[in-house]
Amino acid sequence: MAKGKGPFSALVSLLVWIAGVLVSLAVGFAMTGSGSLNQTIPYLSALGDGIVVAVAGWIVVILTLVSVVLAIVDKLK
Repeated sequence: MAKGKGPFSALVSLLVWIAGVLVSLAVGFAMTGSGSLNQTIPYLSALGDGIVVAVAGWIVVILTLVSVVLAIVDKLK
């Protein structure tokens, strides 16, 4: 996030960060087992009947949530 900048810049940075988190979660959940991206990614969907894509989706979701927690902890310092 923006440090040492005006309130408008901080607000824009926060909104962009929130949008990035929402997009990451949307893509991650779409890649999981029942998601719409699970069977549409070329070559990867065929491996293990979509297991590789589902695992990658859950990794995206988990790491996004971890990054949100770490950002909040960093902001509270």
